[in-house]
Amino acid sequence: MTDPDTRQSTAEPDQLQSKIQDLEHERKLLLAVIDILQDISGTLHFVDILQVITRKLGETFGLDRCSIFLIQYGTTKARLVASYEDPSIRNYLVDLDRYPELKRALESGETVYIPDATSDPNLKHIKGVLRSRKVQTITVVPIMWRGSAIGAIFLRTFRNGPSFSDADVHFTQIVAGLAAKTLRNAYRYEQLVKRQSEASARTRRTDFERIALVGFLRRLLDAYVNREGAWGEGVLSRTSGEELDRLVDVAMTVVQEEAKGL
Repeated sequence: MTDPDTRQSTAEPDQLQSKIQDLEHERKLLLAVIDILQDISGTLHFVDILQVITRKLGETFGLDRCSIFLIQYGTTKARLVASYEDPSIRNYLVDLDRYPELKRALESGETVYIPDATSDPNLKHIKGVLRSRKVQTITVVPIMWRGSAIGAIFLRTFRNGPSFSDADVHFTQIVAGLAAKTLRNAYRYEQLVKRQSEASARTRRTDFERIALVGFLRRLLDAYVNREGAWGEGVLSRTSGEELDRLVDVAMTVVQEEAKGL
């Protein structure tokens, strides 16, 4: 009969080793968040931000696939905008009916977790593909903005690869929240650039209109002079001529001051 003290002494190193592994995994996840924050801080272009996230998640978990989809509003489609396995994919339109797990996450706004993809009845139409790629789990985490799903992070693990734990799902949900915030900032930045571009275009258009108006008036007066002859300013008194000069100076000063405010 095994001595209880012997069983306890055997179990303690195993528990300690398990605890060390858990702490090491948590450390890896924290480092992944730091890396993501550092990488995305250098850009405000949303596609680059999402590509950084898929790459880091794929590397951290050793995934078969990691992709980010954004909803195509008004349709039953979504756009694949970032992919770990193929970074060249940036704007690929997919039918949500082909991805029932993705569709469910986007419609419900809740994480979808499939522990064994090959045995899920909703995925029987791609069962052969999943088996050939040795896919184990599928996790779809929605990206939420103002209470609605605007996209989702799609992750697939290998059957012989590391398992995807509850802590990993929670970590991905945190990353999805981070993605939503960075997308919001990127959207605001792009809107600001757009408004500034539109304001510059309006300023240029106003300048062109002013130049065209002055050119028209100059040509109109030149045409009048050519038709009627000399201006005939000699009939004006010296005082009247000086007053006209003063008014011209005042008008030019006003025009110059207005131009400074453009």
